[in-house]
Amino acid sequence: MPFQWFVALRYMRDARGQTALILSAVSVGVSVIVFLSALINGLQSSLIETTLGSQPHVTIRVPREEPRPLVEASSQRSIARLIQPASQRLRSIDQWPVVMADAERIPGVTAASPTVTGSGIATRADARLPIVIRGVDPERFLAIINVPRKIVQGTFDVSGDSVVIGSTLATDLGVEVGDKVRVASTEGIEEVMKISGVFTLGSAAVDKTWVITSLRHAQSMFALPGGATTIELKVAEVFDADRIANEIQSQTGLLADSWMALNAQLLSGLSAQSSSKIMIQVCVVLTVALGIASVLIVSVVQKSREIGILRAVGAPANRVLAIFLIQGGVLGLIGSFLGSALGVIFSLLFETLTSGPNGLPRFPVQVDLELLAGATLLATGVGLITAVIPAGRAANLDPATAIRSG
Repeated sequence: MPFQWFVALRYMRDARGQTALILSAVSVGVSVIVFLSALINGLQSSLIETTLGSQPHVTIRVPREEPRPLVEASSQRSIARLIQPASQRLRSIDQWPVVMADAERIPGVTAASPTVTGSGIATRADARLPIVIRGVDPERFLAIINVPRKIVQGTFDVSGDSVVIGSTLATDLGVEVGDKVRVASTEGIEEVMKISGVFTLGSAAVDKTWVITSLRHAQSMFALPGGATTIELKVAEVFDADRIANEIQSQTGLLADSWMALNAQLLSGLSAQSSSKIMIQVCVVLTVALGIASVLIVSVVQKSREIGILRAVGAPANRVLAIFLIQGGVLGLIGSFLGSALGVIFSLLFETLTSGPNGLPRFPVQVDLELLAGATLLATGVGLITAVIPAGRAANLDPATAIRSG
C-alpha cells in the first residue's frame, strides 16, 4: 500500500469519532439530495406526462388570415377606416405531405401525423353538445398520442363510421360503446357515427369534447378532400420542442406551436421546481463542505506533531498534502454510497406511505442511475475540494515548529 494511503487510513481509524461525524454529515446530505431530487424529478415527469399525454409536442398549421383593405392609401389620399379581424375558415396546409416529410427529417423529431381538426355539434336525444372532431391516420397518430392505453370502454377503432370519444362527453350524451350519435360539422355536413370506444386522457377539455375519427372521414365532413389542417409532431427531448418549432417556422413560413408556448404556466412551474432543486443542492453541498473542512482542520491541529515528524524524516510536502486529500475523497465517496442508499430507502418509503386506495403513489418518485452517479461524484468532489485548505496547511507546516508546539 502506498505510504500516503497507509497514513491517511491510519489517521481515519485512530480518529473514529471524527470519521463517523464526517460520514454522518456526508451521508445525510447526500440522502437529502437524492430524495428531494428524485421527488422533484418524479413530479416533473408526472406533470409532463399528464400534460403531453393529450397533445403533440409541436403543431404545424397555416397562419391566420389577415384583414385586407378594400382601398389602398396613396400619397395624395389618406383613408380612415376601422380594421376588424378577418373571419377564419378551416384551411388545409398546402402540399402537407411534403411539409410532413421535411419535418420528419429534422433531428430530434421522432413521429409526425397529419390531422383534420375542426368544430362540430354532437346530438343524442335531447342532448346537443359542442365537440372537436379529430380526423387522424391511426398508425401515425398513435405514435403521437397513445389513445389505446387510455381506452376505458371498447377498443380504438376509427374505420368506416366508427369513432372513439372522451369519457366526459360520453357521460354528457348518455351513450356507451355500440350506441350511435349524430355529428354535424361547421360545414353543415351531418353523419351518424357508431361509438367503438371511450377514452380518458386526463385532460378535462379533451375528455369533454374530442371525437376521433379517420382522416378520410374528417376530410369529407369539412369539405377538405385530401387535405390536412395540422401536422402534429413528437420529439425525443420534450424541452427541445421550442427550438424545433422555431426551425420549422423559419423553413416553411407556417405557424409551428410548441407545447412550451401553449403551456407557459406549466413551463414556469417546472422551471421553479428545477430552481428550487438546485438551491437545495447548493445549500446541502455548502453544509457538507463546511463540515468536512472544519473536522479536517481540527485533525491537522491535533496531528501537527506527527506531521512535523513526517516532514523531519524526509516526507515531501506533496505526500503530506495527499494524505489529507485522500481522507477527504474517501470520506466523500463512502458517505455518498451510504447517502445514496438512504436516499433510495427514503424514496421507496415515501411512495409506500403516500399510496392511494388503488395502490399507486400520489407523489411519484423517480430514482435512476444518473441521479445516484451524480450524487456520488458530487460528494466525492466536494470531499476533495474541501480537503484542499487543511491539506495545504498540513503540507506547509514547519517541521521544527510543529514538533516543538506538539
